[in-house]
Amino acid sequence: MSSDQTKTAILTAAEMLWAERSFGEVTMRDIVAAAGVNLAAVNYHFGSKDELLADLFVSRTTVLNRERFAELKAAELEGGGRPSVDAILTALVGPPLRWCLSPDLQRSAAARFMTRASVETVPPIKKIVDREFRHLQRFATALRLALPHRNEVDIYWGLHFALAMIRQTITDSERLKKLSGGLCDLNDTDDIIRRIVTTARDALAGGADAAPPLAARASGSRKS
Repeated sequence: MSSDQTKTAILTAAEMLWAERSFGEVTMRDIVAAAGVNLAAVNYHFGSKDELLADLFVSRTTVLNRERFAELKAAELEGGGRPSVDAILTALVGPPLRWCLSPDLQRSAAARFMTRASVETVPPIKKIVDREFRHLQRFATALRLALPHRNEVDIYWGLHFALAMIRQTITDSERLKKLSGGLCDLNDTDDIIRRIVTTARDALAGGADAAPPLAARASGSRKS
């Protein structure tokens, strides 16, 4: 195999193994055997298992964020440079949920790997997530334009809560299914996206306007 083919074989084998088993459970020996290469090849291309995991995670999130940006750009063009809050949030929420929950995609190794990456907090991935947040700034900027009356702090909290809903839905969908007695359909990805977008939009567009902050209310009650 050429150098590029060897690297691709290693990444493919690692993703397949991590789709099935935890990051800690899969060993370098497992990856080497599945890829049909020797340990020296893995060390040459990646250096260590942690670096291999980080490389794979970055490659997958890069593809995911391209999908997000493409949807956001389309929404910006349609909205004349100022898309609706719903369109912005749909661009943020849709791609990861379709990747991990759509019946036709969730069985793929890529989707199962990304789902595991959401569930398992391991240092190589956490370091990347904590460091790489510039892609989210584009969504914050778009939301500020769509909601010029909102405090910038509220925008960032709203974005944070939307991301939390994505993660919770991906990682804990089985509990929701059991809790609701099967009423919540986890196979209807479009409905899940709509529900998260609606909840996040209502919080961003009307939440803080409907009631003053707790501190202000407490202060007002003391004055009376």
